[in-house]
Amino acid sequence: MSERVPTYTAEQVRAAERPLLEAGVPLMRRAAGALADVVRAELATPETVVTMTGVLEPVIRETPLALRPRVLVLAGSGDNGGDALYAAAHLSRIADVDALLVSERFHVTALATAVAAGVRRVDLPEVDDAVRHYALVVDGILGIGASTDPALRGRARGAVTAIRDDLRRGGRMPRVIAVDIPSGLHPDTGVADDAVLTASVTVTFGAVKSGLVTGRGPDLAGDIVLVDIGLGPALASVDPVGAASVSRIVTASTD
Repeated sequence: MSERVPTYTAEQVRAAERPLLEAGVPLMRRAAGALADVVRAELATPETVVTMTGVLEPVIRETPLALRPRVLVLAGSGDNGGDALYAAAHLSRIADVDALLVSERFHVTALATAVAAGVRRVDLPEVDDAVRHYALVVDGILGIGASTDPALRGRARGAVTAIRDDLRRGGRMPRVIAVDIPSGLHPDTGVADDAVLTASVTVTFGAVKSGLVTGRGPDLAGDIVLVDIGLGPALASVDPVGAASVSRIVTASTD
C-alpha cells in the first residue's frame, strides 16, 4: 500500500541536514544501514534472479545450498558514493559484492570499510559485457549534491553508458537500486539526458526530492522507498513543493 508524502527541493533537504551534520549525527551511516536493509529485502524477492552461469557465477559457500548472489555497487566521489560503499560492507555478509569506483576521488573511509568486509574492487573492463550476471546493481554515483548540473561526465558517464548498452543488448536484466536519486536525474526538475540507469527502486533519504516525481523522474525512479533519517523536525517548518506516493517508509536505525 502506497503512502502520500510531501516533496522538497534539494536545497531544502540539505538545509534540514546541516544542523544534524554540524552536531555530529552520523547521517551517512544511518542512510547506509537502511539502504542495505532495502537491498537485502530486494535480493529476497521473486523478481531478483540469482544467476547460476556466466563469468560472474556466484560463489558456492559451505553447502550446495549456500549460493550467494552477486551485487555490483557503482560508487561516485561524494556522500552518495559513501552511502553505497558503507551499504556494500553490510551486504557482504549475504552477497558477493563488487564495487566499481567511477571517479578518481572517493570516500576513503567508506571504501576501506567495504574492502575490509570483503567487498571486491573492480574496474569497468571486468564488468563490461557481464552486467546481466549480477542479481542487483546499486547506483550510488551522484546524489543531490550535484543539483546545479547533474549530468554524468567522464568516467561516470562512460561506466553508465557501457552498462546501459550491455543491458540493452538483451538477456536477463538485473534490477537497479538507485541511492537517493537515479544518478544524472535533476533532483528538483526531473530533467535528465540518456546517460541514466533506469531504477527498479529508488531509496531516497530524509525526504522525497521533487525531481523523482516530475519530468523524467517517474520513468527513471521506479518504486520509491523513503528512509526517515531524522529530518522531520527540521522540515516541519518548511513548505513542501509538492506531494508523492511512496511504496513504503523505512525508519533508519539510530544505533
